[in-house]
Formats: sequence, structure tokens, C-alpha cells
Amino acid sequence: MQDMLEGALSHLEDAARHTTVHPEVLEKLRYPKEVLTARLMIRMDDGSRRSFLAWRCRYDDTRGPTKGGIRFHPHSSMEEVITLAFWMTFKCAVTGLPYGGGKGAIQVDPHELSKGELERLSRAYVQAFASLIGPDRDIPAPDVYTNAMIMGWMADEYGALQGRPCPAVITGKPIPLGGSLGREDATARGGFYVLNHLQEELNLNNGTRRAVIQGYGNAGSHMANFLHEAGWLIVGVSDSRGAIYSPEGFDPAVLTRVKRETGSVIGLAQTGNAKLISQDELLALECELLVPSALEDQIHAKNAGSVRAKVILELANGPTTAEADRILEEKGVIVVPDILANAGGVTVSYFEWVQNRQGYYWTLEEVQSKLKTVMEREGRKVWSVAQSKGISLRTAAYVHALDRLSSAIEAHGTQAYFTR
Repeated sequence: MQDMLEGALSHLEDAARHTTVHPEVLEKLRYPKEVLTARLMIRMDDGSRRSFLAWRCRYDDTRGPTKGGIRFHPHSSMEEVITLAFWMTFKCAVTGLPYGGGKGAIQVDPHELSKGELERLSRAYVQAFASLIGPDRDIPAPDVYTNAMIMGWMADEYGALQGRPCPAVITGKPIPLGGSLGREDATARGGFYVLNHLQEELNLNNGTRRAVIQGYGNAGSHMANFLHEAGWLIVGVSDSRGAIYSPEGFDPAVLTRVKRETGSVIGLAQTGNAKLISQDELLALECELLVPSALEDQIHAKNAGSVRAKVILELANGPTTAEADRILEEKGVIVVPDILANAGGVTVSYFEWVQNRQGYYWTLEEVQSKLKTVMEREGRKVWSVAQSKGISLRTAAYVHALDRLSSAIEAHGTQAYFTR
């Protein structure tokens, strides 16, 4: 995980070479503002007590309260949480949101817990980190293996601790508890808006359009639907249990039904309507678009050379290592980076926070229209930076974010940052 953090920081250094920024700004952004570790003790259904390691990181709050999801995963670590919070800092700056970056995690396999144990663990997290979070300080949201139900428990626990309802403390909540319409598919929809807006520049508006979706979860399944409706062939998909391929393309509705009934998209291979392949074979399929939608470091130095996609749209956080980035750039593969491509989720989370604070809620059409405006505007800016400076889209996204972060840091006027 330390390599993942070093790789993330290398993007900051790359961006700094293409913009004018004070060295003390870089020094500030190399390290998290604060990280809290806690050991959560909960009562299990059998009467025993178990402890779970948990973290919350507020990486930088120069542009506003920190914002970032909470993931439940057995392999989570402090280094992972810090890296994800770093990415959130830049993601919020890319989209122009008045947020800094945060992240949280519990080291747990949620599939091993009952619903009651999961609720007790979720509430214990809020109890442990109540001093760190808040509507004006740090605003959590769902992430890997967490959902609206868990966010509802957490928001309820925070409100109980405060003695009043505080819906703006957490986003991604159920609609009856102040959640926003349009949040469920926001990550994929935002990525699709960017892709569609830049399709001519990416040379994706003519000829055969084949897509591969790695990770058929929430973001991946919604992206498959959007692409399918736009005339793309979904020729390959995968989830945690395996990968399948069909040159004729998959119907996302069928994939979703098979996964619901069998637990995995590979259930389609048992019917003879798909070929079972390995995860590395999936990434090497010939296609115009590859959409990594799973976890970090899926495209790395050992498999990047076999990627045959023209464009990679990163719906996952950090799916491409720094080493793989260099290989892909040499191959001429265009990578639409995560801090732009998957920013639709945090953008609609911002909309939810705004609606909670004003007590006025928008229609689905209003949410989607506002999201489209943000994603197309910032996608166009990142593309323009890349073209004007002759750099990759990833470096351009970091340059764009770094300029905004630097301006905000300087605007604070703290002499300690700019002693000359």
C-alpha cells in the first residue's frame, strides 16, 4: 500500500513540473492534515465481543470541509485510506467543489456479519470518529461494500450524539432520510457525460465501439447500461469471481439478472452464452474502451503492455499504477483519469449536502442537468490543459486541480506557507 501512496504522490510531482506553484504548497499537499486510528469493539450475535481496526483521514481542508467515503474491506489499511483521501483532495479540486479530501475504512469483511452486527459496527464507527466528522468539518459517504442503508445508520447515530437531526453530516443516505435523487448512478453517469462530451477528441464517435467493463458492481453495471443504450457493444465483463467474453456483446439487463440469481456474471458462461476467461485476458481484449470499475492497482506493470483498448475510462479509484501509466502512454492509450472520470459521485454528494443544508430538494432532472454541466465543463478544461501543454490527461487533471489548490492556499494568506 505504501507503493500506492508513493505512486499517487508521483502524480503531484509530475503536475508541479507543468505549472508555477510555490514549493511550500507542494510540501503542504504531500502529507495528510490528520489521521485518526480507532479500535471498534462490538457485541456479536453470539454474545462475544470482537474488535475491528478503523481509520478516518482528513487530508486537506484548504478548499472546505473534507469529503470522502467509508469502505468496509478486509484488506483496508491506513496507507490505503491516506492515498484515497489524497485522491479525493484532487478530485474535489478538479470539479471545483468547495471541499477538501477525506476517507475512512474499517478492516472487515462485511459478508461475514449479520445485519445487526453490521449496524452495530456502523454506529460504533460514528461514535469513535464523532469528533472528527461534521457538516462543516468532514462529510463521509458510501464506498466499497457500504451503501445507503449503512449511511442512514451512521447519520442517525451522529444525530443521536448531537441531540438533533444532522442530515448534512453524511451523503449517500436513503431518500427518506434526506438522500438525493440521482445518487445511485452518479459515478457512472458522470463518467459517461465526460466520455460522450469528448468522444470526437477521443476518436470514439465513428466505427465499431466495443467496451469492456472490469468490475460489474454499482458503477460498472450502470456504465454498461449507459453504453449499451448509446449503441456500444459490451464484449467483456467481470466481477470478483471471474470474467466472461462474447464478441456479439452482452445485454446489461441479462447480466444483472444472472448476477442477481447466481451471484456472479460468470453464471452466464454456464448457459453457453459467454466464454469464461481470466481477469488478465479481459484486460487484454481488443476494444475501443476499457472501463476499470473495481479496486486499485488492477492495471500494473505486468499487464499494461497487453492492453489493447484505445481509451481507458477509470471509474474505480486508482486502478492504474504509476508504472502502468507510463507503459500505456508509450502505447498511445488515452487514459481518462479517475479524479475526473469518477467524480460524478462526489459531485452529486455535494448536491445532496447543499439540499440538506437549505432544506429544499431538487428533481431528478435538475440533479442530472447540474451534474452534466459540471462534468462537461471540467472535462473540457482538462482536455484543453492537456492539449496546450502536450501532457497526458492524468497530468492535466492534476495540473488543473493543483492550480485551484494553490490559489486557495495562497488566498488564506498564511505567511508560514510563503515566507520568501
